[in-house]
Amino acid sequence: MALYLIGDLQGCNAALGRLLDRIDFSPSRDTACFVGDLVNRGPDSLGVLQRLMALGDAARCILGNHDLHLLAVAHGIRAPHSGDTLEPILNSPQRESLLAWLRAQPLARMESPFGKDLLLVHAGVLPGWTAQKTLALAGEVEAVLRSDDVHGYLRTMYGNTPSNWSDDLQGADRLRVVVNALTRLRYCSADGVMEFANKETQAPAGYLPWFDVPGRASADTAIAFGHWAALGWTARNNVWCLDTGCVWGRSLSALRIDGLDARGEFITSRFVVDCSAGC
Repeated sequence: MALYLIGDLQGCNAALGRLLDRIDFSPSRDTACFVGDLVNRGPDSLGVLQRLMALGDAARCILGNHDLHLLAVAHGIRAPHSGDTLEPILNSPQRESLLAWLRAQPLARMESPFGKDLLLVHAGVLPGWTAQKTLALAGEVEAVLRSDDVHGYLRTMYGNTPSNWSDDLQGADRLRVVVNALTRLRYCSADGVMEFANKETQAPAGYLPWFDVPGRASADTAIAFGHWAALGWTARNNVWCLDTGCVWGRSLSALRIDGLDARGEFITSRFVVDCSAGC
């Protein structure tokens, strides 16, 4: 039995099929965790969702910003963007079951391979959040996404403010900070003020990649994330970025957790399929 962590799919169903073949994935034996942005921009978002649903418990997914965008478009909250590839889902006879399945996915997930905790998020974790606090706050958003008030929630989900966390936040502001951190974060200041304009690898003045903030409360937990295609494959200090830009013609990556070394750190193997000829 193997546990694989797989980067942003963004509708690249054919590439996913090649990757699953590459790792000889068996849903009766193995588990694959997907770090969000399952859909959009790639050619077959419908096929991705159908495949993941068919894998059942062997596929463990979290939501990314593009997945939330699909929900917002489906509820008439947001207009489709020019580069969206969501129409086959929205026009599918399976539309309602696909959207219901998506709403049931978490925004953060904890796995414990070989008895060691591994936190999965799509984008990032604010410096003051422990892994357990991250899961608890994600759960607040998950509850409303699964509720009868999902439409009302989606209407308040978007925006860049508040730009940092406070335990005193309530209502829409509270949930907005949680969603922005978990699905949009790349850079923040040392005291947790988020910056959303920069997607590249040169940090804006006064900001750091979220995982480089000194004293980060989640530093004692291994974390895997996606979202940052410009950063690409990164593995350091118990943190892995798995978004290797499949939809941009680069590659799709899987990380297998093989065990623990003498220091108690994860031993891993990386598998890649080339997407330069398309995904």
